[in-house]
Amino acid sequence: MIKYCLAKEKFKFLGDRMFLKPEVQYKRILFCTDFSTNADFAFYYALASAKRTGDGELHILHVLPEPDAQFWRTYLYEVDDVDDKANADMNEKIANTYLAEIANDINVIVSVQKGKAEQEILAYAKKIDADLLIIGRQGSSSIGKHLFGNVAEKIARKANCPVLIIPYSYEKKIEHA
Repeated sequence: MIKYCLAKEKFKFLGDRMFLKPEVQYKRILFCTDFSTNADFAFYYALASAKRTGDGELHILHVLPEPDAQFWRTYLYEVDDVDDKANADMNEKIANTYLAEIANDINVIVSVQKGKAEQEILAYAKKIDADLLIIGRQGSSSIGKHLFGNVAEKIARKANCPVLIIPYSYEKKIEHA
């Protein structure tokens, strides 16, 4: 049985159920990086998505982990300008790795945050009202693979926007195709 609606072009029918078709337009894309090989691979998905938006924004976010132990916090902050140095290093790495690949017609916003990765990513996504979040699933070290994989899974469960998770195994699959 076909159901009729005044604005049926905005609805999709699956069997006898009717669903609202979403307006899929990504204006604010958030790409999160830990500078792993997999994050670099995931970047190209973010870049392709940003190119399709035309006048949207591509946000590149890196989260510097903040040490939990009070001893390390005290030690790190005794070093002169440790935050400024870390931010400068991250901005240089982002410029060399990602910004060099981006055409001038794409609006790019770079942010380096400090804290727990999943908390900072979710907070930043909410702050910018992200339409799409793109993240790799594994980090660069064996510990990083485990931790960043967990970050991606937590973000996928808690994010208020679609999340595109690029697994490292997909890069390998493309290489061998």
